Amino acid sequence: MVEVSDLLERSRRAMPGGVSSPVRAFGAVPGDPPLVASANGAEIVDADGKRYIDLVGSWGPLILGHAHPAVVEAVAQAARKGLTFGATCPGEVELAEAILERFPLGERVRFVSSGTEAVMSAVRLARGATGRARIVKFEGCYHGHSDGLLVQAGSGLATFGTPSSAGVPEQIAELTDVVSLNDEEALTQLFAERGHDIAAILIEPMPANAGLLLQRPEFLAFLRKLTREHGALLIFDEVISGFRVAPGGMTELSGITPDLVTLGKIVGGGMPVGAYLGSAALMEQVAPNGPVYQAGTLSGNPLAMAAGLATLHELAQPGVYEGLEEKGRELQQGLAAALARHAIPANVARLGSVLWLNLQEGEAPRDFGAIDSASAERYGRIHRDLLERGVWMAPSAYEVAFLSTAHTDDHIERILQAFETSIVEAKAALV
Repeated sequence: MVEVSDLLERSRRAMPGGVSSPVRAFGAVPGDPPLVASANGAEIVDADGKRYIDLVGSWGPLILGHAHPAVVEAVAQAARKGLTFGATCPGEVELAEAILERFPLGERVRFVSSGTEAVMSAVRLARGATGRARIVKFEGCYHGHSDGLLVQAGSGLATFGTPSSAGVPEQIAELTDVVSLNDEEALTQLFAERGHDIAAILIEPMPANAGLLLQRPEFLAFLRKLTREHGALLIFDEVISGFRVAPGGMTELSGITPDLVTLGKIVGGGMPVGAYLGSAALMEQVAPNGPVYQAGTLSGNPLAMAAGLATLHELAQPGVYEGLEEKGRELQQGLAAALARHAIPANVARLGSVLWLNLQEGEAPRDFGAIDSASAERYGRIHRDLLERGVWMAPSAYEVAFLSTAHTDDHIERILQAFETSIVEAKAALV
């Protein structure tokens, strides 16, 4: 039997940081990351055989839990017919139709292989359609690791984007303007100065990559009005929220119609998939029908399409979203009650089955600049305790928790018991 410590060391010799994605390295929390050997339902098992209740869900796509029988069977059947064709397959057409049915604003959809690709492609399309170069994004919103979106900025009024990663040329980052969320004044000023050069505003309508920064409906409506006035496009990045908070994501819940929507995570049912969609007028500008080039050998591959179709079929069953809402409410109320009992300054933000534990005083922040950096240190203190008690939460204070249909009342009760024990033991560090 291979020793886990040896496997961990081997991973670090073979891969940067021992990981294929940075946050998995547990750099923001104490201790080494366990290596996951298997998972089923709402639980994962590490290489030592220890079981955990999973609140990460592979960072969001596993809304049905791990290895859901219907999804596994669909993938197995597809695999027996071939892993990839490099050509359009029947499942691709069926999944496209299922997505457009849930997002009525979309008349055409294009599949890619990741959320990063989906957003990158939507931005290129926005630039091609408008003939403009500049993009507006918001501080704290993550849209994948394409060069033009890996930028940082200060708080307050809009600033020129500066690279937040080595290898991103300043000339590319400079085309991205970064504004604080919920700051209508800054946006008004920005568009007054540069509106004629702005191709699109890009926003997560449910920002969930720097905490859960729930936005006012009025702010999202303001973005729609502003972009229309200036001839820019509005892009909703629903890689996380799409199919998670409602069949039509935040587009459905907000009642706001963006020009383009990007999707990922759940639409692949655990397989690598992304997509972007919009009106026929916009999407027909994508190659081969139009001048905006985008391609991918593995896009629309039959395994991913089968997983996505099976997932959407299960989500369409009666009571699924209502059940997720109830589980989310139960966990939110239980966490908040435990924090209140021990007088620990904190809040628990939630939308449906997505939750964020923010260990600071006051209301849940709506913008990245309002997050107290000390809350991350507090989170790190209880993260390891929860892990030792069999609760797997994201190894970052700025990531959210996800529930699935596989989480039971017993799971939630065990999470709350472990949480209360952890905060009692760490109370001195939390207040």
